[in-house]
Amino acid sequence: MADRRGYLRPDAVCEPLVDGFYAWLLNVAPVQAAMNLASVQVPMLESFLDSPATHAAASVNPELRGGYFVNIGPDRVDQVAALLASIRRDRAKMLEFAAGVAEGEAVLRDSASGFGLAALYERMPEILSGLVELVYDTSNQASMRFLEPVVYASAVHDRSRQSLQFSVESGVERPFVLSTPRLRGGGVLDIDVPFRHPGLDELFGARVRPVSASHLGDVLGLSGGQVDALASLLTDDPGLAQDRHIDAGARIRYFGHACLVMQTPHAAVVTDPWVSADVSASGRYTWRDFPDYVDLVLLTHGHQDHVVLETLLALRGRVGAVVVPRCSRGNLADPSLGLFITELGFPVVELDDFGHVEFPGGTVTATPFLGEHADLDIRAKTTYCLELGGRRMFVGADSSGVDRGLYREIRSAVGEVDVAFLGMECAGAPLTWLYGGLLTVPVSKRMSDSRTLSGSNAQQAGVIVEELGAGEAYVYAMGEEEWLVGHVMATSYSEDSYQLRQVDEFMQWCAERGVKADHLYGQHEWRW
Repeated sequence: MADRRGYLRPDAVCEPLVDGFYAWLLNVAPVQAAMNLASVQVPMLESFLDSPATHAAASVNPELRGGYFVNIGPDRVDQVAALLASIRRDRAKMLEFAAGVAEGEAVLRDSASGFGLAALYERMPEILSGLVELVYDTSNQASMRFLEPVVYASAVHDRSRQSLQFSVESGVERPFVLSTPRLRGGGVLDIDVPFRHPGLDELFGARVRPVSASHLGDVLGLSGGQVDALASLLTDDPGLAQDRHIDAGARIRYFGHACLVMQTPHAAVVTDPWVSADVSASGRYTWRDFPDYVDLVLLTHGHQDHVVLETLLALRGRVGAVVVPRCSRGNLADPSLGLFITELGFPVVELDDFGHVEFPGGTVTATPFLGEHADLDIRAKTTYCLELGGRRMFVGADSSGVDRGLYREIRSAVGEVDVAFLGMECAGAPLTWLYGGLLTVPVSKRMSDSRTLSGSNAQQAGVIVEELGAGEAYVYAMGEEEWLVGHVMATSYSEDSYQLRQVDEFMQWCAERGVKADHLYGQHEWRW
């Protein structure tokens, strides 16, 4: 069986992990990973071990959905204890770095009063030496600028944290990724390789090119038992859809959430890729429908539902380049998407606002992205305007229409838009839900609740469409597609949810103005 060539099953799921936790930008990028490990993940594991029953009860309470509760049964407490012990032992450098960041920021708060900062370098913790620059902004507010490429090259960044866990899609919602580590055993295959390992190109390329498990075992350094388990994830027939490519015209397919696959006979461009592995279900596009090669992957921002590593890594070896927004370089809240994606082993193109990149038969222009990041100074976020097949599309992700003038400027720079794709998760989570681990000064609940991860409401979405001159507008599903997002966003809506009422209001606004509009869910296709 191991020598038999086959394709990676379309229902195979691969979860990228760091110390057992589901990997995403803020627990892989080294500065932010250290902070989250020390301030979120270790305390959460400690809390679980203090009271497993409390976490078990909270994990099944609908009112606490999306909370930081470890959804692991009491029969596996010993494994969680072993995981925590290994983190304390093996990630001591990361934990020391996180403590150093908190201490360094305290020094600046106490001693940086607008006068020269040179003397404060001697008061910085040794673990920060060579990794930060002390700076003021023009309002004389002091901060540390992290030398992020240097931190990636330092002992703080430990690739031995990284692994992959393979399973078969069961149709059952997985535990919430921000709270529950994935333990070993129980019918899963764990492979201890860093995400940038070159052998992953061949493993994930097996979705479209057959390969043997024995060969994959050789390139990945697997044991005999692992090779046998991997062989069970290969199939003779991948069931690839005949219409996954087109031979005339242009097409957009909606794969769910913010994932659009835009194609002509000459090129394919994908936004925020997230692909369902549940190939037994109907009404959605899956890996069987995905093109064999993608010229450009466009990432809008670093949130875990837009840079989905289990899908992104599965495209290794099938991508011309990944396009990302340029960050502010060194801001604690704003890790570089370019460095992060390069670390994963992809070719990267970084764009500033109104920068552009061409692909066969089309052009992508990066355009500004407002809001949705709890008012933090995060600049690694962008919307995109694409010209493809004679039409111009605006990919708005979760950008807010809070400032009408911005979209007027975008239209002036790129021209009138034919179709706008928008996010309207307009009652988003508070600041601390996603960024609490990066805060070294506590904030009140009232303050946190006032700063949310929210996209456009109905009025703001109308501003975007009106100013861009779009004749069509489509709203992404906002965590409604349970086969994709339950374990990543932990969203739940009722018919009376504010977000859905705002979408309905926007649909009515569009109807009154002759704008073709729809609230997307499941699969959609546009052809011209």
